[in-house]
Amino acid sequence: MSLLDIQGLFVHFGGVAAVDNVSFDLREGEILGLIGPNGSGKTTVLNLLSGFLPPHAGHVRMRGEDITGMPPDRLAQRGVLRMFQMTRVFARMSAFDNLLTAGMARGLAESEAGKRAQALVEELTLGPVQYLDAGQLSGGQRKLLEFGMCFIEPPLVAMLDEPFAAVHPVMREVMANFIRSRHAQGHTFLLVSHDMPIIVDLCQRAVCMNAGRVIAAGDIHSVLQSHDVIEAYLGNSDTGPGHEPPSSLEVHPK
Repeated sequence: MSLLDIQGLFVHFGGVAAVDNVSFDLREGEILGLIGPNGSGKTTVLNLLSGFLPPHAGHVRMRGEDITGMPPDRLAQRGVLRMFQMTRVFARMSAFDNLLTAGMARGLAESEAGKRAQALVEELTLGPVQYLDAGQLSGGQRKLLEFGMCFIEPPLVAMLDEPFAAVHPVMREVMANFIRSRHAQGHTFLLVSHDMPIIVDLCQRAVCMNAGRVIAAGDIHSVLQSHDVIEAYLGNSDTGPGHEPPSSLEVHPK
């Protein structure tokens, strides 16, 4: 069953179509990968779906309800939460208080928010830094903190924009395990990432964009073997006589 139904999204900046007739669906309880080369329109699509940018055409429905152009605060109330490429936390508050504030902002009583915050601190390995100001944390620790803030009250759908970028491998594995754990509990993710091994490991399906358009969608393995996808990432695959084009982008996790 589709949780989000995206049809014909279009947005332009000046004369350039950043998102051009984009359609796909996000199903209940899946991790859907949104992939593509730099500048393909992935973050703009997340901005449209999370209410930070209104589309010029098209619509988005969530469980049949039209949420097109709905502002971020109203979408958050419906359980649509977003993580950004540049982490957004309260830098002058402790990591623990960031979690506590996020929980109370989502309507939890302080005592319940505190219990959930402590559980997330332990799950996300933030115990040694939980009372430091968030601005003192490393980039990877701030990413982990943002995961906790997003999930202190479990969202209906979590949209993650490059969560693994420039993160230490140990913390990257903590994040991946967190996503696996929540997915096993039935949570839904839309994941933007250039980390192909993690995409292959986590995602059942993928949507690939290039130049603002969807060029492939479906089973993750089929998408990564698509000629159009390979060409979008690697350039024209016609490399001349005696040269075979790469047969697949697929990377098998170790």
